[in-house]
Amino acid sequence: MAYQLADRRDVDFVLHEQLNLSDLSNYELYGEFNKKTIDLVLSEARSLALKEVLPTNAPGDLAGCSLENGKVLIPEEFKRIWELYKDGEWIATSEDPDWGGQGMPHALSMACTEYLSGANMAMYMYVALTHGAANLVEAFGSEDQKKKYLRKMYSGEWTGTMLLTEPGAGSDVGALTTTATPNADGTYHIKGSKIFISGGEHEMAGNIIHPVLARIDGAPVGTKGISLFTVPKFRVREDGTPGEFNDVVCTGIEHKMGIHGNCTCSLALGEKGGCIGELLGEPNKGMRAMFQMMNEARLFVGVQGLSVASASYANALSYAKDRVQGPNLMTMMASNPPAVPIIQHPDIRRQLISMKANVEAMRSLLFYIGSCSDRKRVSDSEEEKERLQGIIDVLTPIGKGYVTDRSYDVCSHGMQVYGGYGFIEEYPQAQLLRDCRITMIYEGTNGIQAMDLLGRKLGMKKGKAVMDLMAEMQATINEARQVENLASLADDLEQAVGKLGEVAMHMGKTAMSADVMNAFACAHPFMTVTGDVVFAWMHLWRALTATAGLEKAKKKDKDFYEGVLAAAKYYIDAELPISQGRMCAILKGSDTAMTIPESAFFG
Repeated sequence: MAYQLADRRDVDFVLHEQLNLSDLSNYELYGEFNKKTIDLVLSEARSLALKEVLPTNAPGDLAGCSLENGKVLIPEEFKRIWELYKDGEWIATSEDPDWGGQGMPHALSMACTEYLSGANMAMYMYVALTHGAANLVEAFGSEDQKKKYLRKMYSGEWTGTMLLTEPGAGSDVGALTTTATPNADGTYHIKGSKIFISGGEHEMAGNIIHPVLARIDGAPVGTKGISLFTVPKFRVREDGTPGEFNDVVCTGIEHKMGIHGNCTCSLALGEKGGCIGELLGEPNKGMRAMFQMMNEARLFVGVQGLSVASASYANALSYAKDRVQGPNLMTMMASNPPAVPIIQHPDIRRQLISMKANVEAMRSLLFYIGSCSDRKRVSDSEEEKERLQGIIDVLTPIGKGYVTDRSYDVCSHGMQVYGGYGFIEEYPQAQLLRDCRITMIYEGTNGIQAMDLLGRKLGMKKGKAVMDLMAEMQATINEARQVENLASLADDLEQAVGKLGEVAMHMGKTAMSADVMNAFACAHPFMTVTGDVVFAWMHLWRALTATAGLEKAKKKDKDFYEGVLAAAKYYIDAELPISQGRMCAILKGSDTAMTIPESAFFG
């Protein structure tokens, strides 16, 4: 059985029919990205993913990374793929062409990422990390820093990382101990240790540019005193070529549950006193810069979750059609009934429709967030830009936290559909499940995403951003109510949106009261119910779009549109009522998590 990737038809449906992405070509910024160009880009990404990248996934997972004689060795197959990414200019797909990017819409870039990351998540992380680090230089760097780093990073000649986490700090970034001591020439001596650094050391590129969080001598404690620095593996000469080694030493690599092909390093900076960094942006404003990168990185993690979930679903669907085992339930009492493909078995069908519904909602949501960013860039209205950014901000913790929670569920179902074979590393489902698990942890754990939603996004602009999002939902509900076969689904979603509004008000008030600890103990359930309702909205929107498509569909497209409608009906009929129960539980409240004595957890 050939291993599968995301369904191209649904990718086209979201981009062209649900989001009308090619309309952006009416604006000068995206003038070349008409439907024909978008389709060509997608075809190239999918072809590269299937023909070149996917065959390296299992071997790279098996080989993993190693540290030998001070050198980090990554899977040999990855070096050729990196060259293909460089040649195809896949490293800076949505970035400014003036610095070597392709300037494509963010939603299209996300679609390409779904294919390339789904084909080999560990390998594509080198691309994403480089892209994210270069974005920081572009956003906060001086002209000299941009000239020094950007083209080489966006082209893939050099790679990038992010040095944030420390052994004693973890998610508490303000507790970092890495120091930056000013030099007379305006540079800084950097000294400290960082851990969990993806892509932190390898020889796949001529240099590695590390954006590093550190505290300048005498700066305030906590996050207020953190600054951001560029620290290259090799110092950069005047002519732009790599020069002297910059005292950034890999002291170990992590042996992980998944993403074996990506080297996760511990790095020591300045142990011999020779690590030189340049300030990136303003002193003591490193966290502000960091959050800009983190918001983008969190959405990328959501796309990672989508990519492995969509691959797991595609594999499971193909396997269920081919795998013959047991009789159909309706004929099992007959004499010698024939075995049938397992897709005929009710429990398999239950899992497949759940996988389909979740994957399709993830795709629509993430591409929608990307399209909001694209529409913001071409808008002439400051008010509209602010509205779109508010929606992006509210949906970012959902796009990272909720999506990856559901991605792991999908990958777990994907293993279950295979049965015992799913648990065997010979088949792809085990690796997809292992790789997926990290998406719930890095770039801010999903618990942190939930705290962000409750503590920052819920009250943003006095609640306007949330209300703007709910207005978008209501517009879809009003439109769907005019369609006979969607009216009941619209009513169900409207009821859920109203209930979510009640829960949001309750959570907001509780978080501002003496009961704040109990409120944050419910932050993750709150993120879950918010994500449930957002997914239901995406499905109703998809159903509206599919209903319009059915009216003029050719025979080959009718099954697809019927599938979209079936997934929407399943999700709103079968999944959304569960969310109503969760919302009732939040409103009822329980203080047990916070009042149970710590000793009671053990005895």
